[in-house]
Parts: sequence; structure tokens; C-alpha cells
Amino acid sequence: MKIKVLLVDDEREFTDVLAERLETRDFEVMKAFSGDEALEILQEQSVDVVVLDVLMPGKDGLATLQEMKRMKPIVEVIMLTGHGTVETAVEGMKLGAFDYLLKPTETRDLIEKLVKAFQRKSDQEERIRNAQIQKIMSTRGWG
Repeated sequence: MKIKVLLVDDEREFTDVLAERLETRDFEVMKAFSGDEALEILQEQSVDVVVLDVLMPGKDGLATLQEMKRMKPIVEVIMLTGHGTVETAVEGMKLGAFDYLLKPTETRDLIEKLVKAFQRKSDQEERIRNAQIQKIMSTRGWG
């Protein structure tokens, strides 16, 4: 099963290169070039992990993160940040981001964080399924 990644960054060339690197490593990649575009994709598509730039024109990374977490609470988000915005990325973690990476990022570091974020999302989905099964069993007197 491929991990479904949404890359969100207004720098098209950077996003295209990152997408290509991930696709060659068997990730399924979608791209958005603004916060609003990312939210539309998240609404319509199944996404495991979002890689989200902090600084974008229009809706910035933090505002986009907050809306993403409202829409899909268990989707994992990795913030992408330049050196001057590390504090903003840390703020993103307080708002529910999984982690952050400094730009430019090493492909190996990104892949490592993507896999860990996907694992956390999978674990949360498993816990939700088990809780639903327990609820069904107890309402039927089986548990």
C-alpha cells in the first residue's frame, strides 16, 4: 500500500522536485500550491500525510493546519519551514502538527518523518476501529 502524501508549497519548482523524489520511492503524491487548494484536495481525496509550508501568500501554513485538523483530525501534518520561522513550526506542533522539517530538506529525513507520521495515523485508525467494535459488542451484550 502506498502512503498518500499531499505536498503544499507555493514554490512550484521545489514542490515538483520533491514530488518526483517521493514518487520514485513509491509514494502517491498530490500537490497544492496554496492553503485553499490544499483544503479542497483534503476534502475530496484520501490523504495520509500532509507536508505543509509555513510561509505562503494568502492562507499561511498555521491557518491551513488549523482548518485541516478541524476537517480531518487524524491526518498527520509535517510543517516545512525556513530558518527564520522555526518558532512558527513549533507553534504548528502545538496546534497538532506531527513534526517539522527545515527547508531545504534531505529526502532521507523527509521519508523517515513521512513513514513515522503514517504509522501514527494508522495506529490511531486502528484504535478507533477497536473502540467501535467494543461499542457494538457491548451494546449487543457480547462484550
